[in-house]
Amino acid sequence: MARIGLPIVASFLLGGAAAAQEATTYAYDGSFEDAAFEVEQAIIGRGLVIDYVSHVGAMLERTAEDVGSNVRLFDAADVFLFCSAAVSREVMEADPMNIAHCPYGIFVTERDGEVAVGYRNLPEGEMQKVQSLLDEIARAATGT
Repeated sequence: MARIGLPIVASFLLGGAAAAQEATTYAYDGSFEDAAFEVEQAIIGRGLVIDYVSHVGAMLERTAEDVGSNVRLFDAADVFLFCSAAVSREVMEADPMNIAHCPYGIFVTERDGEVAVGYRNLPEGEMQKVQSLLDEIARAATGT
C-alpha cells in the first residue's frame, strides 16, 4: 500500500480563547487502522513505550448526546501517549517546568474518509528536541 504524507499546519481555537494552539499533521493514504498501526510501530521502533492510547473519537461520539450535541467530529480519533526518558531528562534538566508537556502525544484522525497523523507543536527552545522526535515519528508513520 502506498502512503503519501503531506504536511499541513492547522490551528485550533481552544474554548474560544484568543490564543490558537497549532498542530502539525500529515495526510495518510490508507485506513485509520493502518495509520494507527504505523504510529504504534514508529513509537515502539524507537524503543519507546506507549503509556496509553486515548480513544478520543469514541469518547466524543459516546458523550455527544450527554452534552447536547449532534455533531460528529471524527469518524475515528486516537491519541498515542508516550515519553522518552532520554529526551525528557534533557529538556527537563534545561527547565523542570517542561514537565507540563509530558507525556507526548501523536494523534491519528479520520474525518470524511481523510486520515491524518499529527502532533501538537511545542514551544521554541529546548522543547524543539521533543518536537523533532514527534515529527520523526509522524513522518515514519506516514512514509514521508
